[in-house]
Amino acid sequence: MFHLFLHFLIPFAIASLFYREQWLKPFLIMMLATLIDLDHLIADPIYDPNRCSIGFHPLHSLVPCTLYALLLISRKTRLLGLGLCIHIALDSIDCQVTNGIWYFQKTTEELALWL
Repeated sequence: MFHLFLHFLIPFAIASLFYREQWLKPFLIMMLATLIDLDHLIADPIYDPNRCSIGFHPLHSLVPCTLYALLLISRKTRLLGLGLCIHIALDSIDCQVTNGIWYFQKTTEELALWL
């Protein structure tokens, strides 16, 4: 539960620290990053507190994560990219705390099922 709280606290802290007067818009843009958790809806079960989402869910895999980091380059997409990178970092930390791993590595057979 603390992990879920951090998904709100960290973007709020960044928005209020760096955008003191106008914190709401940056906070909401960074919170849009939680929409990547929609990929949990295609997992079975939808929620598993012991599952590492990094590398398991499609929007939490290497290629999308690389694209999230690229969003940091442009000023227009920086806040969304920051929110996405924060989300992925928090999920990865959660994997380490709950499972002792930083990401879930699919086997060749599991990768073939996605094709």
